[in-house]
Amino acid sequence: VQLVESGGGSVQSGGSLRLSCTASGYSYGTYCMGWFRQAPGKEREGVVIIGRDGSTTYADSVKGRFTGSHDNAKNTLYLQMDSLQSEDTAMYFCAADRWRCELGDGQGYNYWGQGTQVTVSS
Repeated sequence: VQLVESGGGSVQSGGSLRLSCTASGYSYGTYCMGWFRQAPGKEREGVVIIGRDGSTTYADSVKGRFTGSHDNAKNTLYLQMDSLQSEDTAMYFCAADRWRCELGDGQGYNYWGQGTQVTVSS
């Protein structure tokens, strides 16, 4: 499984960004996929998980602002981020695993992208 993120950048507080994660080497529905982030000096944290059945689980800090989705035809995972805040500044990673399917810090997920930087200025 290979994962390649794109779409990061710099935005002002209150703005929006959409991240993409193009996946190859897997069949949707057999892997749990998700977005994680890590800010400087902080531990990595889960943002949203998309289960094998398409269900989504969000971190409390992003509920109502972020939306995770998957386009089966394009094998692409998306993270739509609205109402961005300075606390959302971090490196964002997509990850996948056949068995692990929870938020937390992503420990145990076997497949990771290289990450894309999101910077929100106030």
